[in-house]
Amino acid sequence: MKANDNMRPLLALTAGDPAGIGPEIVHAALSDAHTSAAMRLVVLGPDSLRPARVPRIASDADLGRIESAAWIDTGEHGGWKVGEAQLSGGRSALSSLRAGHELALARRVDALVTAPVSKEALHLAGEKVEGQTDLLGRWCGVERFEMMALAGRLCVMLLTRHMPLRRALDQVTTERVLDRLDLLNSSLKRFGRARPKLALAGLNPHAGEGGILGTEDESILRPAVARAREQGIDVTGPLSPDTVFLSASRGAYDGVLALYHDQAFIPIKLLAADGGVTVIAGLPYLRVSPVHGTAFDIAGQGKADPANLMHALQRAAEWTQSTPAAQKQAHTPHASGE
Repeated sequence: MKANDNMRPLLALTAGDPAGIGPEIVHAALSDAHTSAAMRLVVLGPDSLRPARVPRIASDADLGRIESAAWIDTGEHGGWKVGEAQLSGGRSALSSLRAGHELALARRVDALVTAPVSKEALHLAGEKVEGQTDLLGRWCGVERFEMMALAGRLCVMLLTRHMPLRRALDQVTTERVLDRLDLLNSSLKRFGRARPKLALAGLNPHAGEGGILGTEDESILRPAVARAREQGIDVTGPLSPDTVFLSASRGAYDGVLALYHDQAFIPIKLLAADGGVTVIAGLPYLRVSPVHGTAFDIAGQGKADPANLMHALQRAAEWTQSTPAAQKQAHTPHASGE
């Protein structure tokens, strides 16, 4: 069931790192007429960032009474310098994210949308994590979860996320690839793809060119594809990474498994314009986020474009309304038709 029946969906929105562009784009979303018409928002962040016209409510308030927007104070009211990664910003981001997670996990909201955070600031605040994905997976108590990025018709799941490339390459194993192909396949099935058509991006240029440009594609990736196909997964690959994402963006594949962060996000961000989002497969609730970061270099200057956050909010609202309740347990939308 939706957290609030017969009403516009209620979304929790975190303010992100207060030293970045999060507060600016959150304020813009709160002022946007199209956003207000499509959903209701409860924002989680320091009260010092709250616009005067948005009412503050207690964390245990009846959220069903929210007509347009409300704000829950998550503490950590100041001490940060705009435009820099710092301890105070990391602590504030963690507090708002934890509050949003708790609302989503308790089904008090229909989805969680998160503004950008700084991994450096999270580390300074004591959380040595790759990012919000790791935190939410740990807090939810799930072991099998992964980030997916969507831009237009392109849907990409990551094999590895935020880590040095040398370390990421060490994690490209047949078993790990097989597991993520299965997770991508099952996630897309839960959102209406009866038989998802998947592609596996190669590791080396031209997917190794038959072993001439590296042996990993033949020795590690191809066995994973063979085993996946034996399990009934419709997957092709490994395919040359310089062409597979373009093919998928044109509808040749419902989803692509990328092997490391930049392999996934270079095509996503090229195609995303103002409409790229990430979701997390495997969580017990829907979490959506824009694909951009804190943009410390322009924070506080009035230059931040809120379009990507507004798109993430719109996608979350649409997915909460269109996804059957039984499928919401997976909370992994597909990108086709966007």
